[in-house]
Amino acid sequence: MTTLAYRKPGFTLLELLVVVAVVALLLAILLPSLGAARREGMAAACGARLRELGHAMQLYANDYDGRTVPLAYWSFETIGTGPVVYWWGTNETKKIDHEKGFIWPYLQTPPGNGSVFECPEQPWGSYRPQGAAKSVTSTYGYNGYYLSPKHTPAWGFSIGHRPWLSLSKVKDAARVFAFADTAIDLGGAAPFNNALLDPPELFFAGSWSPNSNPTTSFRHRGKTQAVHVDGHVGRYAAERPWLTSAHFMIGSVRQNNGPHYVPDWQNWSPPPS
Repeated sequence: MTTLAYRKPGFTLLELLVVVAVVALLLAILLPSLGAARREGMAAACGARLRELGHAMQLYANDYDGRTVPLAYWSFETIGTGPVVYWWGTNETKKIDHEKGFIWPYLQTPPGNGSVFECPEQPWGSYRPQGAAKSVTSTYGYNGYYLSPKHTPAWGFSIGHRPWLSLSKVKDAARVFAFADTAIDLGGAAPFNNALLDPPELFFAGSWSPNSNPTTSFRHRGKTQAVHVDGHVGRYAAERPWLTSAHFMIGSVRQNNGPHYVPDWQNWSPPPS
């Protein structure tokens, strides 16, 4: 008696091609959603880091009679012949030193990928670093133009007569930016990082004029994030007229300084003669 061996049926080539096509279709449907979820996760992480910076500013104010963080000590009267000390630290010829930064005692976290100083959407390698050390400083900018005018490099000569504010003196703290996503377009294939939140208008000789290089970066799919002086984080979508660098999505929120950058800009007057 002959026993016939049972043969298990297999896939035909046509069935295999159908399965491959279905898998490819599912991936095509899911990948954009997964990418959007990843970008949203990075935006959430960015918001958390901005919130940490805002909290550090509050702690600094608690220790210094309510005064806001200085953007930088840059003049001879504050640093002598030493290096400029920014809110995040120093940027000398060979190295940076975050431990000299004004908010270091309240964060105590080193710089680099994944640090509180760097937005996840603008990691090291995606921008050109400023400063002598050519290393990681920060991709967030501080609103020293309004909060600590005298201690704002480049602009201090023209606005240094304005008062260095305490938190209690900030007008409309729920709308004024303290720290925000920043970058600057100085030409080339990639933006530079910038740790100064420069406003859309600048003050010279008693009047305001448009800033050709404001530094707010709308890198979160056309949106920017900022922590306000009162500590909450907000997100703002770009509009075409606000952008001075459409290629890198850099500009400002609105085209004048109120209410987010310099809320009392209309009341500014020239320095006493």
